[in-house]
Amino acid sequence: MRVAMIGTGYVGLVSGTCFSDFGHEVVCIDKDADKIARLKQGEIPIFEPGLDDLVRRNAAAGRLQFDTDLTQAVREAEVVFIAVGTPSRRGDGHADLSYVHAAAREIARAAQGFTVVVTKSTVPVGTGADIEHIIREEAPDADIAVVSNPEFLREGAAIEDFKRPDRIVVGTSDPRAREVMAALYRPLSLNAAPVMFTERATAELIKYASNAFLAMKITFINELADLCEKVGGDVQEVARGIGLDRRIGPKFLHAGPGYGGSCFPKDTLALMRTAQEAGTPLRLIETVTTVNDSRKAAMGRRVLDAIGTPPRGATVAVLGLTFKPNTDDMRDSPAINIVQSLLDRGVRVRAFDPVGMAEARKVLPPAVDYANDPYDCAEGADGLVIVTEWDAFRALDLDRLKTLLRQPVVVDLRNIYPPADLTSRGFRYVGIGRGAKD
Repeated sequence: MRVAMIGTGYVGLVSGTCFSDFGHEVVCIDKDADKIARLKQGEIPIFEPGLDDLVRRNAAAGRLQFDTDLTQAVREAEVVFIAVGTPSRRGDGHADLSYVHAAAREIARAAQGFTVVVTKSTVPVGTGADIEHIIREEAPDADIAVVSNPEFLREGAAIEDFKRPDRIVVGTSDPRAREVMAALYRPLSLNAAPVMFTERATAELIKYASNAFLAMKITFINELADLCEKVGGDVQEVARGIGLDRRIGPKFLHAGPGYGGSCFPKDTLALMRTAQEAGTPLRLIETVTTVNDSRKAAMGRRVLDAIGTPPRGATVAVLGLTFKPNTDDMRDSPAINIVQSLLDRGVRVRAFDPVGMAEARKVLPPAVDYANDPYDCAEGADGLVIVTEWDAFRALDLDRLKTLLRQPVVVDLRNIYPPADLTSRGFRYVGIGRGAKD
């Protein structure tokens, strides 16, 4: 099938590339001419394991192309995806749909013949109806079906998620569009990926509801971690104990410094605003966002309490800056709050991340020093804090680390080390929710 993917951000680039790997002919479109030029040269603007090879292979085979010209690609396409950004508007939390609406207007002017227009961007309920209205205004005679097909990609595992999804959600009441979408995803039938056809508004809600529920699980276990620290429990054992219940499950029950990233913060806010405007406020999600913001703000104080020295003039080594491993995404990363909190108290911050330092330099204050590796980062520091659970940090040479640190203090905000491994070597270890062992 011929596919046009409007937007070469994270979702658009991964989705377009994977569709081309199935054998579809895909044109990825972006107004950023420099980005398109770099993509044509095989330069990938994001870090996602395996994506660079997949792009090069399908581009070489002629199935994947990059262009700035929307008109020609849409004119020839059977399916047009809108995969542009929907950031939170400053101040009110609403999703900014200006890029989505602009794409809809351009599609309306370019489409020829029956065309399925699919929202892949994360959009509030009712956006599909807005897109349809815009297209009818721009091109009253256009033969177009507007479909919702939300993405469920995890950064760092996006290719696997796309090719072996838990489910594929398609929102449409148009039988022709349903037939086209079934054909588009037919290559996944061998993996027995369930395709759920539903109404468009329902599909839009499924995406937001999924992310809100996962954010709620994270926040729940983080609050339980605080309780464990007070009463002498171990949050990891609590998480395992409740996660073995199949009704609950073990995923997203890892205590830490709070959630971040490109999805959970903005999607919970957007869902909250939608619910408030509908007169059915989601009190649980409102509390989740408040608790998560407070938690990220409190992590700097946890580090300062652990090092125990007057903060001004002290040095703290920060390992991990991205919001999660296997990505260079810094959006709403807990590291931002932690680093800023330390700098505000006069602490010198030295940081290292295996992939994310280029992006970190764009969002962190210029006062941050960047190290070459974990040991360079730790040298002469009054304490070390692990913010992101990169594999490269899971088996550090602890004896070497102790000789490098001015004070043998490790604040493990991801609980990647058994406390005894460090305390037996003379470290002061501070984890999350490990009241029985700290």
